[in-house]
Amino acid sequence: MPKDSPILTMDAGSSSKKLQSIVLCTLLGLTLLFAACKQGETAGAEGGAPKGGGGKAGGKKGGDVPVTVAKAASRNVPTELEIIGNVEASSTVLIKPQISGELTRVMFQEGDYVTKGQPLFEIDKRSLEAQLAQANANMLRSQALVRQAEANVAKSQATLNYADDQAKRYGQLAKEGVMSKEQAEQARSTAQAQMETVTADKAAIESAKADIAAQKAAIDTLRVQMSFATIKSPITGRTGSLLVKQGNIVSANSTDLVQINQVQPVFVAFSVPEVRLRAIQARYGRGSIPVIATPQDREDIAQGTLTFFDNTVDPTTGTIRLRGTFLNPDRKLWPGEYVRVRLQLGSEENAVVVPNQAVQTGQDGQFIFVVKEDRSVETRPVTTGQRTGDDIVVESGLRAGETIVTEGQLRLSAGMRVSIRDPRNPAGGGMGKGGRGKKQPDAGGAGAEQQAAPQGMGRPAEGGGAGAPPSGMDGGEKKGRRNKQAQPPTE
Repeated sequence: MPKDSPILTMDAGSSSKKLQSIVLCTLLGLTLLFAACKQGETAGAEGGAPKGGGGKAGGKKGGDVPVTVAKAASRNVPTELEIIGNVEASSTVLIKPQISGELTRVMFQEGDYVTKGQPLFEIDKRSLEAQLAQANANMLRSQALVRQAEANVAKSQATLNYADDQAKRYGQLAKEGVMSKEQAEQARSTAQAQMETVTADKAAIESAKADIAAQKAAIDTLRVQMSFATIKSPITGRTGSLLVKQGNIVSANSTDLVQINQVQPVFVAFSVPEVRLRAIQARYGRGSIPVIATPQDREDIAQGTLTFFDNTVDPTTGTIRLRGTFLNPDRKLWPGEYVRVRLQLGSEENAVVVPNQAVQTGQDGQFIFVVKEDRSVETRPVTTGQRTGDDIVVESGLRAGETIVTEGQLRLSAGMRVSIRDPRNPAGGGMGKGGRGKKQPDAGGAGAEQQAAPQGMGRPAEGGGAGAPPSGMDGGEKKGRRNKQAQPPTE
């Protein structure tokens, strides 16, 4: 058949038109389907916000925001400083030997409680005993020398007396011419020499007595040294780990044996800001200041009193060091541990107190959401003071009796209205937890999206997007309807 046959030309043109119609229908259907999906996502996001209960916008569009409230109370609050302190032993002694030798005996177990004067160690003292015996012998010899010197003095004195009498007789005879002057001078010289001998013997006695005194001092020193051979506890306390075992050689004043800590009583040291110094000084002058210490790992408390505060403020930290004394009868406080310390300085009367969770922190400082009579809220800047248990003192910005928000602040802003829910059943009152309680009519909810949906797209179900099919129509029927509407007329 010829190529320019009219029949073939008509068939080719008809096929081309049909193909173009199919392509156009397909493209139009895809475009409508994409627009429907996009509109469904937007409707789902806007319609889901009130039901999810998150953010401030949800609160405005979803009606009143459910919150938990409380009343600001007024009561007398004890004025306390809460700080962290450190327990210190009231006395610490590091035991060292005062003599050198072999450690022959240990008379306690590590960790024992010992009393003052209780023997702890023994050091070999045999060399000291030998030295003491030698010193005693030397003293006996010195005593014998004293007696010998005294005898020599007596002998010399007798000889001196005879020589002196003889010198006097010879002198008298020389004057009478019976004896020569030479013999008289010789007798006088002999008497004078004997006098010097007596003086020397007396000096020997003093020397021997001095030797005796020196020997007595040496004996006393050795006895003291021997007493050091038995080491006794200087305080009542608890022993630590044994640093040198039995059988080792220890050196005087250099070897550490054991450390003893006195734990009854104990001290608790802590530091407070310098701005509190005046209040502490004023309270300290009126009587003892109670101090309460609580260990970190338990709730047991120990009662003590403030007994010392330092005489200068630390310029690097701006704090002053204080110390409390605790009798510690049951040994709850242990040297070295950290404790929570409360220093009671007095009482603040008629203080405004609110729960801790009511106070929020913003860019401009601390604030509280206050519920007004029309159930709208306002943000009230406040100045807080000390904490007392689960509450905190509000020094300014709030009056006693005002209603404040304690839970649900994340969804609030100034001017919003709230619904008060029962704190014992947060899911029952108001909108419930997460805003999924009783449905509230809302212009920004699913109804608005249903009105804004394009004609022919169907009415979306509750909580769904604009692309959800109407009740009784499945996805196939809807797709067929869209294709039918979009199909161009055939020629």
